Amino acid sequence: MNEEKLLFLKKDLIPRLQKIPADTPPLWGRMSLQHMVEHMTAAIKIASGRMQLPGQGDPAAQEKARAFLMTDKPFRENTRNPFIAEDPYPLRNHTLAAAISEMQSALVEFFTTYEKEPGKRVINLVFGELSYAEQVQLLHKHALHHLKQFGVVPDGYA
Repeated sequence: MNEEKLLFLKKDLIPRLQKIPADTPPLWGRMSLQHMVEHMTAAIKIASGRMQLPGQGDPAAQEKARAFLMTDKPFRENTRNPFIAEDPYPLRNHTLAAAISEMQSALVEFFTTYEKEPGKRVINLVFGELSYAEQVQLLHKHALHHLKQFGVVPDGYA
């Protein structure tokens, strides 16, 4: 487990999101800041096993994707998940603040889930079956990707 990445998810992600003005345009892609926060919240719920996407992953593609996941190479701009729609989903929350609050609750639930079930493994359609450490790696890489999308790159990351 990479403790720095875990600490980033526990302590830094939410405050960084709260500092981004709601009307900040993305540097790429179609999502508004609130769409991105709600998208990331769904990813956190998938990582905890609380939400599942319909579909079935390809084991060979998952193996290749997992090898990439475990590197520190960032996702490319406009990286697309083949299991979700290309256009952003309708917003679920009335405000960005409410969306960030929902994400914060999802993160707490994610950490609590794995504290209660440390050996839990959850299926991700793109990356296959992932352990807690692999989920942390994925969520960290995903968060950095979207922070970069909105021009907020944490110190020490490209």
